[in-house]
Amino acid sequence: MSAAAEIANIGRRVTKGAEKWSRALPNFNAKTNTKRIVIDESHFKPMGTWSAEKIQQSRVENPHMQTWTPGSARHNLPVITHGEGSYLYDINGKQYLDWTSQAVCTNLGHDVPESVVQAASQQMRQLPFVYGGMGMTEVRTRLNQLMGEILPGDLRAGVFPCTGAEANEIGITMARRFTGKKKVISWYRSYHGGTAHASAATGDSRRWFAADEVPGFVKAFNPFPLFFNHAGENKQEQVESSLRMLEEQILNEGPDNIASIMTESIVGAGGVLIFPDGYMQGVRALCDKYGILMHIDEVMCGFGRTGTMFGFQNYEGVMPDIMTAAKGISSAVIPLSMTACTPEIMEHFENTSIGMGSTYQAHPVALACAYENLKYILDTDLIGHVEKMAPIFEYYMRRLAEDHPCIKQYRAIGIFGCFDVEEIEGTNPRLQHEAATEAFAKYAKSFSDNGLIGLHRFPHLHCAPPLNISEEDLVEGFNRLDRSLDTLDEAMGFTQKR
Repeated sequence: MSAAAEIANIGRRVTKGAEKWSRALPNFNAKTNTKRIVIDESHFKPMGTWSAEKIQQSRVENPHMQTWTPGSARHNLPVITHGEGSYLYDINGKQYLDWTSQAVCTNLGHDVPESVVQAASQQMRQLPFVYGGMGMTEVRTRLNQLMGEILPGDLRAGVFPCTGAEANEIGITMARRFTGKKKVISWYRSYHGGTAHASAATGDSRRWFAADEVPGFVKAFNPFPLFFNHAGENKQEQVESSLRMLEEQILNEGPDNIASIMTESIVGAGGVLIFPDGYMQGVRALCDKYGILMHIDEVMCGFGRTGTMFGFQNYEGVMPDIMTAAKGISSAVIPLSMTACTPEIMEHFENTSIGMGSTYQAHPVALACAYENLKYILDTDLIGHVEKMAPIFEYYMRRLAEDHPCIKQYRAIGIFGCFDVEEIEGTNPRLQHEAATEAFAKYAKSFSDNGLIGLHRFPHLHCAPPLNISEEDLVEGFNRLDRSLDTLDEAMGFTQKR
């Protein structure tokens, strides 16, 4: 046999060695996936008939998870049975004044206008659901027109998803697809939602849980750093310094890479931070200079919270390219949000998709509730009422700040305010990601004992009661808060009021 033939034979023998190797599949550990369903007969009793003991037993035997708090926190939550005006009542009859409109969303308190109830009922009977990509409804057309009449400038309502986070997701996607650029600049002191991109745009510590690895998001310092001041002898010079810092960051990130600058009109969860004169105008000017979209998040402030229809209207001449809203659009009666944009952006998507959607976008029942809610806000001049209450609100904010030594300072706009707590040494008692101190735990108990219910984001103490609150109830709320702050003063070692 020739050498060539020998080599060929060797090759053929080698390929035979590639036959399969024996390998056993893993054992399947079968688990029972069937269940005989046995329903507690008490499920068929009317709502409101379960006793406190029955509810507590069910909570222990059928645990559920919380979101921003550990699951065990559910055991300390009051069982709320009903609401009237600005008040809530628990199963034991205890009354609470809703001091933060729940999550700054129950803007009309806890009496739903009858027109909203009827609209929801009628829509459920007539057409409970149609997928937004398969059919158009009259209520969507009506709400879209109404929003066009409400929104300032040339802003137009684009889409109506369910939550503020979803609205921001769509706003971010919209900016990226419209500009062809990827980066989004937002502030360290900010919150935009708990979904992937909204959380990545968030600056506070909640983004650490799941969004720090999401690419394309850049954090900047707005005019409110915690432990330093921007250079300058006065507020105007500090604003200019802050804007120069932002411009340098834009240049270092590359203007051709930046789709949008994203900001709340008033930084809400971060402490009701009201931008100083000239700052928002400066951000708008930088966006115009470098071809960057300005995305303003109105999820918390929209529809009257600050005494204007939208928070950005507090800054003369400032108009966003993209605006997102939620909460107040339905006064929390049912989940709904909105992403609005300029006609230029809307026209861009006439022949291409935004690139994001959801099953319940433009849900007809939610649209019906929002439609009647917004008409009610306009018919009753709710914003005029906020303007009337705002000086009273700020008077009591200032008085409590002056009376309680644990309070470093306050901010207030419309019916939206926040106190900053300080220690005896004048230092910050807690960063938001740190566990609450014993002093704050005592304050939270006193807050509840004094008949208040609301969000706690220590060391910030938020004040944001329903927008239609009466003067009598507003004063009552501040009196209850005053007594709670006495507890905080003492717990932090301050011996007497100022």
